[in-house]
Amino acid sequence: MSLFDLAGKKAIVTGASSGLGVQFAKALAREGASVSIWARRVEKLEAVAQEIEALGVECLPLKVDVLDTEEIRAAVEKVQESFGRIDILVNNAGVAAVAPAESQSNDDWARVIDTNLSSVYHVSREVGKVMIDQKYGKIINLGSIHSRVAMPGLPISGYCAAKGGVFMLTKDLANEWAKYGITVNAIGPSYFSSEMTDAVLEDPGFQKIIQAYCPMGRTGNPGELDGALVYFASDASSFTTGQLLNIDGGWTAI
Repeated sequence: MSLFDLAGKKAIVTGASSGLGVQFAKALAREGASVSIWARRVEKLEAVAQEIEALGVECLPLKVDVLDTEEIRAAVEKVQESFGRIDILVNNAGVAAVAPAESQSNDDWARVIDTNLSSVYHVSREVGKVMIDQKYGKIINLGSIHSRVAMPGLPISGYCAAKGGVFMLTKDLANEWAKYGITVNAIGPSYFSSEMTDAVLEDPGFQKIIQAYCPMGRTGNPGELDGALVYFASDASSFTTGQLLNIDGGWTAI
């Protein structure tokens, strides 16, 4: 049996109606995991669910707003009822706001912090209760290169603060829950194509920043996060916890 085999595992992926969330759900499904995909856009979830089921695993699409703790609790109960257990959680849901720190609105700041950081805690808390009872679990949070570094020419103070918080939350939950057989790690991508990033990536000026600050001189390609995700979700990472793995073409190496 492969160290990376996920056959029979049960997973949740948040923010799975588009972009990286869809890629993550499919990556887990290809290794044999059944997946519950969460997002607010039901029609998109249904389409993604069909693609995942075509890979030969069960998929449970659920309309969940990760800013609503009652919806989170109800969704966790539904996953337990359908799957019987929860082995893997991928906290992927996120938003961004680009604005100079001196003029960023309170609403934009709160939206970014609540979605990118507070929801990671709230979902992890509810799923963590299940994993503690099981004495097993794999939690993978979506960090960023901005968990470690800021960005020249792109004012994203709220995003940097939230993703830095995700890194430290990852470390703390890893510390608190290791005794229950739960590992908690984070993936820190640089820039990949998604609904959230495409407008920025199409800017010629931003492409120059990438060429200047990324040793590989490019954005990430589809699938280049899958290896890290499956590693953290599988028993290959049984002695790895509290880590942030940057998948960034060398960006944070300089």
